[in-house]
Amino acid sequence: MVYGITGNPTKDALWAPLARLIDRLLDDNLPFRIHEPIATGLMEHDLFAEDVCRTHAVDDVAEAGDVVLSFGGDGTLLRTAHRTGPNGTPLLGVNIGRLGFLADIEIEQIHDAIDALEAGNYRTEERLVLQANLEAGSGLDTEWALNEFVLDRSGAAGLIEIEVVVDGTPLNTYWADGLIIGTPTGSTAYSLSTGGPIITPGVDAIILNPIAPHTLTVRPIVLSADATVTCQVRENDQPYVFAADGQSTMFDEHNLEFSVERADHTVNLVKLPGQHFFHTLRSKLMWGVRRSGDSDKGEQPISTPHDPSSLKGE
Repeated sequence: MVYGITGNPTKDALWAPLARLIDRLLDDNLPFRIHEPIATGLMEHDLFAEDVCRTHAVDDVAEAGDVVLSFGGDGTLLRTAHRTGPNGTPLLGVNIGRLGFLADIEIEQIHDAIDALEAGNYRTEERLVLQANLEAGSGLDTEWALNEFVLDRSGAAGLIEIEVVVDGTPLNTYWADGLIIGTPTGSTAYSLSTGGPIITPGVDAIILNPIAPHTLTVRPIVLSADATVTCQVRENDQPYVFAADGQSTMFDEHNLEFSVERADHTVNLVKLPGQHFFHTLRSKLMWGVRRSGDSDKGEQPISTPHDPSSLKGE
């Protein structure tokens, strides 16, 4: 197996554990390729000689590797997914960020992860991806999103009016700060913070979640993943933003049609023994945690996100 290595070079916590990993790969004669900006960073930090870095540096780790190790947080993994595009190369997120729903292997677990990968003891999850088609000449090519698309006011005061049609049938005209069109993967991202439902990754669904709607009876709705959602921002005096996984484009023109549907490709995430979405909820969102004074009531402690033994199975 050839390991493609990428990450967030702005994180100081990246370099030392990454250097230890590369030492291990070299010692074990395991092939790997390093994204060129990371290879440059290793040289600048005097961690490896130039010949080692240059020999293994590539522009496209997804093309060069059988699996891509993405060191950072969820944002780093999203950027890695967009760089790999519809290539299909499995991604393993190694968390050196704050929360880590997508990057759900902690940095301390990376050597156990390599052992599991070498033994073939892993699985891949195909994650639903959404594609947005915009009118010709709108200034933005077709985009796709692993987490969500967002139509949002540009920061100016005032709400925006978003008309939504699903499979040709009018659903609602939202008067709100914006609208999230999300995937099950994105249900634990922006959508969760605005009151949206958590959806397990294996469910084929699209979430429509208004952001701070003016009408309190308006609530998130879950649609079939085969639905086509068409949105238009109606006329007002302010620009608005269309964002794909946090990458934003400003628009001044209103009544453009944003048509969102299931994409032709998926993003494939590597999952190791003992990893389960429910474990992630317990460890990252602290579900089931009790106050220390409640320990005499019989509750069993849960594993923590920094417990390397969580790779060994539940």
